[in-house]
Amino acid sequence: MADAVTTQTILDGEHLVIQKFTNISDGTGETAVNKVIVANLAPNSFGLACNGVKINKIWAQTQGMSVDILWDATTDVLCETIPENQFYLMDYSSFGGLPNNAGSGVTGDVLFTTVGAASGDRYTITIEAIKTYAGS
Repeated sequence: MADAVTTQTILDGEHLVIQKFTNISDGTGETAVNKVIVANLAPNSFGLACNGVKINKIWAQTQGMSVDILWDATTDVLCETIPENQFYLMDYSSFGGLPNNAGSGVTGDVLFTTVGAASGDRYTITIEAIKTYAGS
């Protein structure tokens, strides 16, 4: 049996994307699983492809495990850790969101890694992000 995971896109607009992610673990956990995939996001009204996101807000609930949010790159970079057994809200909107600071091989994608996942542990994480575009 594999982890029961879902992704729900709530909004994929001109400037913002909001996605909700859930996982009910079978104990194997997730390792650097692609969650926000910028190539799958809608282009802007000028036809420019989304090439990254800045994380504006994170709402999360974890039970029994923590979740590392990573910027995808040749060597992934830790963006945020959601602690285990938490109701969690981080709001970075006052300064325009967390920019991707990954270096070489940056893709713009956002990954999740679960830490300490046992069977039945779970998370629900909702991310609001500001979209960035190639050529803008």
